[in-house]
Amino acid sequence: MTAVVDTPRLTAPQPRGGVVQSVGDSLVVAKRNLIRMMRIPEMIIFGLIQPIMFVVLFSYVFGGSVSIGGSLDPKGYREFLMAGIFAQTVTFATAGAGAGIADDMHKGLIDRFRSLPMARGAVLTGRTLADLVQTALTVVVLATVGLLVGWRVHHGILKALGAFALLLLLGYAFSWIGALIGLSVRTPEAATSGGLIWLFPVTFVSNAFVATSGMTPWLRHVAEWNPFSATVQACRDLFGNPGVVPSNAWPMQHPVIASLIWSLVIIVVFRTLAVRKYRSATA
Repeated sequence: MTAVVDTPRLTAPQPRGGVVQSVGDSLVVAKRNLIRMMRIPEMIIFGLIQPIMFVVLFSYVFGGSVSIGGSLDPKGYREFLMAGIFAQTVTFATAGAGAGIADDMHKGLIDRFRSLPMARGAVLTGRTLADLVQTALTVVVLATVGLLVGWRVHHGILKALGAFALLLLLGYAFSWIGALIGLSVRTPEAATSGGLIWLFPVTFVSNAFVATSGMTPWLRHVAEWNPFSATVQACRDLFGNPGVVPSNAWPMQHPVIASLIWSLVIIVVFRTLAVRKYRSATA
């Protein structure tokens, strides 16, 4: 007699839903990038040195020369300055995001990711999330340095945390611009240059370092509707730091709402463009 043995049927695992898979894959890629950053500590160290230099140089070189509210008090300028330095720091991380993605493209890592059963947008989302963590670390160090040079928060810890959340949201939004630049160039060096060129007019044609009241009318209008200026003004309001001359521009009258709107619009627009570019670049 021949014995009949029943073999258990192997069933393929049920695929996860699109959103669940995208979130999971994004976190895996983010973990990979964070581990890489930890293994190259000079990336973090050099990223911290520049904003610290900006705080020290602007505070002590220009602190007694720039009038804030009719006063040349260096302490007042330091409090006025810090929101601008915070915003500049989170947006300058854009260049690093672009260079990192361009480097992955140049080395063929993106092609290897493409061969895996993973969500298409996860590679970019994971990279931007890892950059967000590094930016948050930089902001913590920068806040400590600001406290040492005389910057203070006057409206309580909850509003201060809200200001930091707006800063990180702006930095995350700008990192998607960096992602698009990184996918659009051929080398990491080009991504770094391309990521910084447009940032200088965005950060300096604003209320970050000087009051917009001294600008020519057309330039003042541009500065007051600059997304960067909205976040800077929102942070000054939430920190309780000296602000600029009152303006009739809507973003300056409602800076917190304007900052949220600008950041969310930038994320939606540039994430869509970056994911589309990623798909076409690896097709």
